[in-house]
Amino acid sequence: MVTNDILGKVKKIHFVGIGGSGMCPLAEILYHKGYQITGSDVSESDTLERVRSYGIPVTMGHRAENVKGAELVVYTAAVKQDNPELAAAREKGIPTAERSVLLGMVTRRYNDSVAVSGTHGKTTTTAMITQICLEAGLDPSAVIGGKLPLIGGNGRAGKSELMVCEACEYVDTFLQLTPAVSIILNIDADHLDYFKTLDNIIKSFRQFARQTTRALIVNGDDENTRKAVQGLDHAEILTFGLSPENDYYAAQIHDGARVCESFALMKRGQKLAEVSLSVPGKHNILNALAAAAAADYLGVPAEQIAHGLHSFTGVHRRFEILGNFGGITVADDFAHHPTELTATLTAAMNMGFRKVWAIFQPHTYSRTYLLLDDFARALAIPDHVILSEILPVRETNTYNIYAKDLADKIPGCVWFKTFEEIADYAIAQAQPGDLLLTLGGGNVYQCANLIVEKYRAMEQAGK
Repeated sequence: MVTNDILGKVKKIHFVGIGGSGMCPLAEILYHKGYQITGSDVSESDTLERVRSYGIPVTMGHRAENVKGAELVVYTAAVKQDNPELAAAREKGIPTAERSVLLGMVTRRYNDSVAVSGTHGKTTTTAMITQICLEAGLDPSAVIGGKLPLIGGNGRAGKSELMVCEACEYVDTFLQLTPAVSIILNIDADHLDYFKTLDNIIKSFRQFARQTTRALIVNGDDENTRKAVQGLDHAEILTFGLSPENDYYAAQIHDGARVCESFALMKRGQKLAEVSLSVPGKHNILNALAAAAAADYLGVPAEQIAHGLHSFTGVHRRFEILGNFGGITVADDFAHHPTELTATLTAAMNMGFRKVWAIFQPHTYSRTYLLLDDFARALAIPDHVILSEILPVRETNTYNIYAKDLADKIPGCVWFKTFEEIADYAIAQAQPGDLLLTLGGGNVYQCANLIVEKYRAMEQAGK
């Protein structure tokens, strides 16, 4: 068990799996604060290149000798307890900390910490806030769940007292945080393998809200979110939403090109600014309102909030356009819950494509089984649906659920075992004007990349 003040006692920290999206930014922040950082990983990645660019030594492969000299060893929840580096740390008496525990420690070293929570939209909103604050000259540190083009990565080390981070509810990891400002975007039924019931999820978000010290920025239109903060008076509560009853709301909403929304940003009946988004979908209005409320609370002028929101073009794997091949657009999105699928696919269907092909990889047996009918309803939105096998992640199939069970509930749906089969089928069927959109929280982006590779090969062959 590590103590909360351990960062004041150690200088040499080793990261097991340093290339992970949640690990790399923390390593970067601590490196810039003067700590001696080392790391290990099992596969090369862009994040590893970024880590190495600072001169941080990274060893490929996990071996006991990698922790030699370390005073603290950090690991992710994905690392098993019999990992040789963790086992060596225990044997040598070196303190160990799971990533979420370290994130809590790091955020407590910043006076102005902003934590973004919610079942959907955390990465986009965290990235929006980071972009607004950076362009306004606030120099924040950031830990983001996806790559933000403006910073060329998913985190940065700033020199100010401001830190922006995601707060993930899975297995209650966000309860490691005690932020100055918290955002609750929405609360939905997810991770039921852990929480079991929606009421338990709401209770966890309520505890997270209680741990916030200064301000809670919450979705006033979301019933579950209102329930989570009802009666709390230890921190200022600011609401956002589409209803004028909220502190921050959007008025005069209208679609622009490719359904990128524009609206008047309102605060308690007064217009702050005209906002024109560069990311599609009505769900991004709510993300933008949350980001605007946080930036306004931090003192960013309204014009700079509007500018930051307009210049934000999205993050990696959030409706990311990968290319256009003979009039066929290929895109990739992280949506893996029925609510997210509904928002993304509704936006896609309103973007003027001839036909929308949704290529979906179900993510975990438990989520697929428990939300099967909700998935079927969401996947009825596009013109065509192609499914892959269910990605198990951390589970075994005790639910006896298969991709075919979901496919049978969706008219015209087909499913394949391999990405190769999916790519070949999609390319054979798609016509100019169509959108091929891969969706899922796992490795379905590899299918998108495969489709792009095949189209490029066809172009080179002159087909």
